[in-house]
This record gives sequence, C-alpha cells and structure tokens, in this order.
Amino acid sequence: MTSADRLREISGEIIAEISKTVVGKDEIKELLLIALLSGGHVLIEGLPGTGKTTVARTFARTIGGEFKRIQGTPDMLPADILGFYLYRPEGTSTFMPGPIFANVLMADELNRTAPRTQAALLEAMQEHQVTIERETHMLDHPFVVVASQVPYGGTGTSPLSEVQIDRFMFRVWSGFPSPEEEADVLKNIDDISEPHVATIASIDDIVQIHEEVKKVHVADALRRYIVEVVNRLRNHPDVMVGPSPRGSIALFRGARGKAFIEGRDYILPDDIKDLLLPALAHRIRVSAEAEMENVTAQAIVEKIATEVPVPTVEHG
Repeated sequence: MTSADRLREISGEIIAEISKTVVGKDEIKELLLIALLSGGHVLIEGLPGTGKTTVARTFARTIGGEFKRIQGTPDMLPADILGFYLYRPEGTSTFMPGPIFANVLMADELNRTAPRTQAALLEAMQEHQVTIERETHMLDHPFVVVASQVPYGGTGTSPLSEVQIDRFMFRVWSGFPSPEEEADVLKNIDDISEPHVATIASIDDIVQIHEEVKKVHVADALRRYIVEVVNRLRNHPDVMVGPSPRGSIALFRGARGKAFIEGRDYILPDDIKDLLLPALAHRIRVSAEAEMENVTAQAIVEKIATEVPVPTVEHG
C-alpha cells in the first residue's frame, strides 16, 4: 500500500468514527472533511438542537485537533474571539489568545453576534492569521471555522454580510432527523452523550493529505465547466449578485477533495455537480422581483445545472 492509499483510508476512517457518535448528517460529515482537506470553512444552517455542535466537536476529536466553541450573543466583542493584550501597572503586557487559536473553531449561532464581531473572523478565515493592536499572530494549521446560524430573523440577530458569507466554502442545512434516526439516537443516547471518540489521524496526517489533494488531476474541460456554470449564474436574469471567484475556487478545490476521499486521483463531472448547491447557493442574491415570485437561489442553481452541458472526460 502506497502512502497516498493509506491517507485515503484515513479519510474514510474519519467519517466512520464520526458516525459512531453522530447519527445521520452524512452530507455535513462529508462536507466538513472536504473543507478540511481543501482549506475551507463550513456554514451550517439549522434549528437549535439538530446536532451542529456535536458533529463539529466529534470531527475535531477524530483528527487529533484542538476544538474550541464560542456561543454567539449580541454583546460578544471581537476580543472574545481573537484574544487581547493584558496590561500590567508596571508597563508589561501578555497576549491572551482567544478561542480562534484552535484547529476547529465552532462559532455557534454566529448571526446572533453584532456585525463588528462577525467581521473579526474575516482575516482569520482568509489569511489564517489575526492582527491585534498591530501585531500579527499566525493560526494553527489546519484551521477550519464551522459556523452555525439560525435560519430566521428576529430580535438579537444580525444577518451575515455578503463578505462574511463568501468566506465559507460550503453552506449546508442541518434539519431534524428522520423518525428512524431519532429512534436510533434515543436507543444510544447514553453513549452519544458521553462519546469515546478515537483519534484517527494526526495533524501531520491532515497536512500530508492536504498536499495529496493538490495532486488530484482536473481536466481542462472540467475547469471550463466550472467557469461556465458560475458565469451563467452571474448573468441569470433573476440574480442581482452572482458568485464571486471564491465560488469557482470552492468548486475546484472541493471537487478535488471529494475525488480524493472517494479513492480517485482525478475528478469526475459528478464531483462538481454534487457540490454546486453547497458551494454556490449561499453566494447568490436573488433580485427583489424574483423574490416576490418565490424564486430561490437553490432553484436557480438547480436549473443552471440542467442547462450547462456536462463535458465528457476520459481517464486512462
């Protein structure tokens, strides 16, 4: 078995270990792993109590990473996330790192924080560093933000800005479990409440896998396919703001990660198609006229997916 084959095995073992604690949520598990291997972040939208924090915490434990969680509240300040300098009367100071200094940061109900606090994550998510009082501090590698938001507005909530939303590689919905899944949760609730999660991979393993993912071959025709889908969305009559180049990059990197965990060193058109909604729908702002007619970003993406010809790619 080659080193690359062993690293692919690790990817499957991570999902299997998470599934011992987290019932269902298969799409979330896969997208978390793809984001980790591709250098991205994930936004989970869903109602409270649907397992968002559990899946993020379990995910962090399987990779041997440090997990930190912050609970979004309207009075939270940027320093509560980034950290601060503690100054003493004699003139000395010590940097007190915030919870952002972790491998997996769970920002629960991020849209309950004020816009200024939300913006504290921008530099970290893009550049893997934070600047506090003109001093730059590098973050750990790998670094993944798993944020959740409540899907409805109301008192004490502030919608995430387009700039903030665009920083997330994927957005995924966390809904209620099926009756069968909920029955399984109740049957195993004691083990789920006090999980014994095995560490499947070290941080060094994840760094190696990250480099292997970069070697996954992407045919020129599939690059053009990504560009064609994104440009059609930008020019769609019902779209006021279309996906930025980060959308194209998310599809490209995400498809490589998906191919890798499925045991291939090349991507297929289906790798891209499977990621269209989680990678692009949250980057689209529908026009006011289309919203009045109940047109959604998801429906537009699904329609474009059926209209753009899928290239035929041969692999030796």
